[in-house]
Amino acid sequence: MTLTAPLTVSVPASPSGPPGPSASAPVRALAVSMAVVSVTGMVAGGVLEAGVPTPFSQWLFIVACALLPSVGLLIAVRRPDNPYGWLLLVTAVCLGLGGLGVGVLVAYGDTRGPLAVTGALLTSLFSGFYGLSWVFVPLIFPDGRLPSPRWRPVAWIAGAAILLHWLGVLLSPDEVYASTFPYGNPLGLEGAAGLLAASVGGLGQLVVFLVALSVLASLVLRQRRGTLVERRRLRWMILGVVAALGGSIVTMIFGQGGQAVSWVGVVTAVAALPAVIATVVFRHNLLDIRVAVRGSRLLLVFDLRPTVDELLTELGPGLEAADPVEQLGRLAEAVRTGLETRWAAVTLADGTRVVAGVEDGKAVLTVPAGLGHIACGPKVAGRFNAEDRRLLGSLAVPIGLAIQSAGLAARLVNAQEAERRRIERNIHDGAQQQLVALIAGLELARATGGGPGSLALLREQARQTLTDLRELAAGIHPSVLSQGGLAEAVEERCSRLPVATVVTADQALRSRRFPDEIEGALYFTVSEAVANALKHAGASRIEVRLAWSGGRLRATVSDDGRGFERDAPGRGGLGALADRLAALGGGLDVSSVPGEGTLVGAWIPVPDQGAGLRDRRAEMPG
Repeated sequence: MTLTAPLTVSVPASPSGPPGPSASAPVRALAVSMAVVSVTGMVAGGVLEAGVPTPFSQWLFIVACALLPSVGLLIAVRRPDNPYGWLLLVTAVCLGLGGLGVGVLVAYGDTRGPLAVTGALLTSLFSGFYGLSWVFVPLIFPDGRLPSPRWRPVAWIAGAAILLHWLGVLLSPDEVYASTFPYGNPLGLEGAAGLLAASVGGLGQLVVFLVALSVLASLVLRQRRGTLVERRRLRWMILGVVAALGGSIVTMIFGQGGQAVSWVGVVTAVAALPAVIATVVFRHNLLDIRVAVRGSRLLLVFDLRPTVDELLTELGPGLEAADPVEQLGRLAEAVRTGLETRWAAVTLADGTRVVAGVEDGKAVLTVPAGLGHIACGPKVAGRFNAEDRRLLGSLAVPIGLAIQSAGLAARLVNAQEAERRRIERNIHDGAQQQLVALIAGLELARATGGGPGSLALLREQARQTLTDLRELAAGIHPSVLSQGGLAEAVEERCSRLPVATVVTADQALRSRRFPDEIEGALYFTVSEAVANALKHAGASRIEVRLAWSGGRLRATVSDDGRGFERDAPGRGGLGALADRLAALGGGLDVSSVPGEGTLVGAWIPVPDQGAGLRDRRAEMPG
C-alpha cells in the first residue's frame, strides 16, 4: 500500500497574486495627472531655482526625481486595485510640489507677497515626502498591505508625526529653517508660538525617523523569515531604505557646505527607493508586472531571471529544515518563480502532485525528474525558450532527489504499517490460538480434576502466552480502527478511561474513511496523549476533538492536569509519533503551563475531496 492514494497539494503563490484588472480611463487619467503634476512641479521648480540656462547637474537631479512618479504611474495603471502605486504617486506629488515651492521661494520669496506664501506652503510638503518615503513606502512593500495588524497603531503614530512635522515646518520662525526659507518664512510665528511650532515640528521629525528605523528592522526580520520570492524582493527594499536614510542624513550634515556631497545626498535620498522598486518590478516581477518595449517587429522583454545557482543557494537553508512534501512545494514554487509560469507541479511516481500557483490549464512543458516529473503551465508573458528549458533541466536534479526522499519516507511509513499488520496476524495465528488451547485445557482440568502435573503444564502454557503477548503488544492495530474508523476507535478507547472524557468528532469525518496509515497515526497519538494525561498529569477531565477541514485531519487532546514546564525533558512517548506524523507531511504541537493542563495537537494533510478517501457508506452491507 502506498503512502496515500494520489493526491494534489496546492502551494500558495507569492503574495502578489495574479495580475489585477487594468485601469479604467478615469483611473488612468487620475494617475497620469498626478505623475504630470509631480514632474512639472520639479521641472518648473528646478528652473526657477537655478535660473536659465539651467545647469546640467540640476537636470540630472530632475531626472532622478522623475523616477518616483514614473514607477508610481506604472504600478497604478497596471494594478489600480493595489494601493502601493497610489502611495508612490502621492509621495511623488509631495516631492514635485515641494520642489516647485523651493523654486518659487528662491525667485519670489523676498517679496513677502502671495507668491512667497504659496512657495512656503508648497515647500512644506517636503515633510510629507520624507515621511511617506521613510515609513509607508517600505512598510507596505510589496503588496500594499501592513505586515500584520499590530502595525496599525504604528502607522497612525507615523501619520500624526508627519502632520506635526509639516505644521512645524510651515509655522516655525525664520531662523529655524533658514536653508529652506532663504528670505524668511512668510507664515512663521514669533515668540512663544513660534518656539512651540518649532518644538512640535522637531518632535514630529524625530518620531518619523524613529519609526523609519523600526520599519527597517522589520524589513530585516521579514527578509530572514520570508519565502524565496519575499527574501529576494525585501533584500532590495532594505538596500533602498538604508540608502534613502543615509542620503537624508548626509544632506542634513553637509547642507550648509560641501555642495557636491550635499547634491549626492539629496539625489540618493529622492532616488534610492524608486530605483530599487523599479529593479524589483523589472527583475522580480513585483505585483506580477512585466515591462516590455514593443516596436513594429521587435519585442524586448526585461528577462533578468535568477540563475540556477541563485535559486538553489536561497533554497538551501529552507530545504534542510523541511519535510519531504514541503521540500517538493518549495521546489515547485522555485520552478514557477524562475520560469515565470502561471503554475508548476511536481508529480511523484504514485500520482501524488504538489502544485505551486493556480493550475488553470494543461501543462505546456514537462521534463522527467528522478522517479517523477515536473510540469509547467503557460508563461505569464511570452513562450518557453531554450534558456527556460535549460533552467528547468538544471532544477530537475534537486527535484528528483526530493522526489526520491519523499518516496523513501512513504516506503518507511508503509513498512511500519505492514509491520503492524504482521503483528496483528501473529497474534491471531499465535497467541490467540494459545489462549484457546489454554482455556480448553482449563476446562478439561476442571472436568477431570487434573493433578499437579496437568496444572503445572497449564501454568507454563499461560506464562508462555503472556510472554508472547508482551512481545507482540507494541504497535498492534486495533480491530475497531480497521472496522469502524478513526472516530469510532477513539470513542471506544476513551470509553474505558477512569476519568470523565468527552470525545467530539465532525460529522463529515464520521462519514469518511482515510488511508490506514493516517488513521493509525492519529489514533496512536490520541492514545499516547490520553495515557500521559492519566499517568503523569493527574487529570480529572480529558477532552478529545477530531476535525477535518481546510485540507487537514486534526486531533487535539486537552486535560486539566498539573501541566509541565515547556523546557522539561522528555515528551512522554510522543517523539516517535511526531516523527511518524512528519513522515506523512503532518506535525505535532504540545503546549502546557504548570497548573493549567496540557494541550496536544496533531494534524496530517488530507484533501477535502479527491482520491485517498473512502465513503464508509459504500462499505456497509446492503
